[in-house]
Amino acid sequence: MSLRLEMLQVARLAPRLLGESTDLVRDFVLSQLHEDGGFVDREGKPDLYYTVFGIDCLIALQAEVPRERVEPYILSFDREELDLVHLSCLARAHAALPQIQLTRERRDAFLERLESFRSADGAFHNEPGRETGTVYGYFLATGIYQDLGLGDLVSAEREALMSFLQAMETPDGGYTNEPLITVGATPATAAAVTLLRYFDGPTRFAAAEFLESLFDRENGGFRALPGAPIPDLLSTATALHALVGLQRSLEEFQEPCLGFIDTLWLNRGSFFAHWADDILDCEYTFYGLLALGHLSV
Repeated sequence: MSLRLEMLQVARLAPRLLGESTDLVRDFVLSQLHEDGGFVDREGKPDLYYTVFGIDCLIALQAEVPRERVEPYILSFDREELDLVHLSCLARAHAALPQIQLTRERRDAFLERLESFRSADGAFHNEPGRETGTVYGYFLATGIYQDLGLGDLVSAEREALMSFLQAMETPDGGYTNEPLITVGATPATAAAVTLLRYFDGPTRFAAAEFLESLFDRENGGFRALPGAPIPDLLSTATALHALVGLQRSLEEFQEPCLGFIDTLWLNRGSFFAHWADDILDCEYTFYGLLALGHLSV
C-alpha cells in the first residue's frame, strides 16, 4: 500500500466521529472548487497543492469528485515547470484520477523531472542542485514513485536511504528535515519513521518516545517542536499516524486530542490549523480527517 493510500484508508474512518457533520465537510470541500477547475489556496486562487487535498478529502468521504472540472485543470500542468512539492501533487492527482491516461512517455517525463531534484548526497531536495537532501524531499520522491505505479524508489538503494536517515537523527531521538539542526521536529520525525517502516529499516523506539514527549497534556494536541508554544493540527495528525505505524497505543491521547481538534472545528465544515489561524482550507480539512480517523479506532 502506498503512502497516499495508507493515509486515505485512515481518513475514511473519520465519519465515525463526524456523524451528521460529515455532510458539512463534504459541502465545505466542494465550496473550495474554483470555476477554473482547481481547488483554491488560502487566497482564493486555484492551486495544484490544495487541489490534491480537495480530491483526497472527497475520496475519503466517499463523495463524488467533479472530474469533468478537475481533470482539465490537472492536465494543464507541465512537469518541467513544477518544483518537487507540486510534482508530487501532480503524481498524486494521477493516482487519484486513474482515468487520466499516464503513458510511458508521460511517466518517463515525471522521472526525468524528479531526478533534477536529486541532491549531491543522493537524496532529494525541493530545490535542484543542493548538496544535501531533506527527509521531506525523500518522502515526496517515494510517494511519486508509488503514485506512478513504479513501486519503491529505494529498492535498489536501501542502504543509502538508511545512511541518509541516520544522518538526520537528532540527539533527542527525533529527526530533523535539514542537516546541522540538533532538535527534532514532529513532521520530519513522522516522515522518517514512515520511510523506515516502508523499507524495512530498524524500528526507532526513541523516535516514538520523542513524538510522545511533544504531546501537550494541558491542551491535548501535539506540538511541532520542543518548546513550541501551542499544538497544531498538522503535528497532531502526523504524530498520530507515525505512532500507529510504530505500533504504539493511542489510548492516552484519544480523548485529549479529540478535545483539541474540537477547538479547531468550525461548523462551516473544516478545521483551523491552530488557535492563531483564521482561514479554512482543504489541506487542513484532510489533516483533520486523518487525525479523526486514527482517533476513531
